[in-house]
Amino acid sequence: MKLKSRRGLLHSNVDMTPMIDIVFQLILFFLVSTTFAMLPGIKLKLPQSHTAEASALQGITITAQKDGVIFFNDKEVSMKTLGSELIAYDTGDTKKDEFPISLEADSEVTNGTIVKIFDVIRESGYCVINLRTTVEK
Repeated sequence: MKLKSRRGLLHSNVDMTPMIDIVFQLILFFLVSTTFAMLPGIKLKLPQSHTAEASALQGITITAQKDGVIFFNDKEVSMKTLGSELIAYDTGDTKKDEFPISLEADSEVTNGTIVKIFDVIRESGYCVINLRTTVEK
């Protein structure tokens, strides 16, 4: 913007500092107010169910893949070490028999494997087990 004065032309500069401050505050606001869903990187084809209900992911997640690999939350374990991982897990103030466990098994995992996982869970003192499925389309 140019202004004429008695001595000649004056140059006026726009101060960008307030605008930059506002942009940084907006970025900070959106970063703080946004919730990020941490989805596991384990790929499964969950079985379908027409009575499936959505539930919040909380507690322990045990994942069984069709090739026999088992995960305790995001850590790969064997059937032998799964029990010790469950026993060592800190449930905080919640009793083990009330602490939720989500079991995610690929649709091609055999029933025998699922029963073995159930046995290890029950032997470790947990009782609340949710089977994860997807909704039929």
